[in-house]
Amino acid sequence: MTSVTTTCRDLNELTAAAQTACRLLFQECYKVGITNIFITETYRSQARQNYLYAQGRTRPGQIVTWTLDSNHKSRLAWDIAVGPPQSLYDVTTLNKVGAIAKKIGIEWGGTWTNAIDRPHFEVKPTWLMPKGYKLEGKVTVPTNSKGQVQLIVEDKKEEIKMTNWNPGSPAMKTETENFIAQAVKDGIIQESHLKDLQNGTMTSDRLLGLYITIQQRRNK
Repeated sequence: MTSVTTTCRDLNELTAAAQTACRLLFQECYKVGITNIFITETYRSQARQNYLYAQGRTRPGQIVTWTLDSNHKSRLAWDIAVGPPQSLYDVTTLNKVGAIAKKIGIEWGGTWTNAIDRPHFEVKPTWLMPKGYKLEGKVTVPTNSKGQVQLIVEDKKEEIKMTNWNPGSPAMKTETENFIAQAVKDGIIQESHLKDLQNGTMTSDRLLGLYITIQQRRNK
């Protein structure tokens, strides 16, 4: 059993909806240049919630929570902090993150009137990805101040589906020419291949060989 003094920062401990919401929030922060934020807590057991609630009341220390019934227990909430060069709970940064959160349907503790909690974010169990948004790649969500938010998008080069290649199709011809032209531009193959394709002297077997060569070199 995990000790009540141990903080869980594992994103996988949240519900699927909360995980997606959190990743989307970090992605949108990354896109506007906020990369020095990190997770400080995700799931929290009732025992840990009780322990934290006692702090500043029946146990020494500052008050850190205002409730015994946090959505951390329901795996729907997470807390964040700010890494260097800003202070741990830099208000300006947290306000910017909070504004982004509100746009994508995430509740932000900075809007609470009775007990403002700027590092806190949560979603309802029914949260869905807002229209117009998507996870654009692999989002790195740091769990300490040494990490940086990253968005890794696969290089989606235009590919030819060779099994469906129809040299008589104008659309396929254009797609194929664009694919070969990009390979020439990237320095993978010589321009003569593109000219042969445009002149109609490129055979299917030769095109297949070029396709395999291009993909192998791009994947190195």
